[in-house]
Amino acid sequence: MLEIGMGDVYRNSVKIVGDVLRIADESGTGGVNLTALLRKANLSYSRLANVALKLMEAGLIDEQVQEGQRIYTITSRGRDYLRRYQQFAEIADSFGLKL
Repeated sequence: MLEIGMGDVYRNSVKIVGDVLRIADESGTGGVNLTALLRKANLSYSRLANVALKLMEAGLIDEQVQEGQRIYTITSRGRDYLRRYQQFAEIADSFGLKL
């Protein structure tokens, strides 16, 4: 029987922020629309709305409305946060710790 650890099922807020920023970064300068972000981040609308608001308040992502769709783009500050988060994740992993 396949066992799934809690860390494999539930993501903490830090990991969710990292995932949202990574998806926005990978989407390039055109950004990512709300529907694609919901699907790729595997989040409910209410959870994503809460996370996106906090990321916008922190200046890590921008939200624009284009043709009636919300589009999210990562800011330079968001890229800096993402780079540092990824470095920290690699260090934690090298010590056998999972974020």
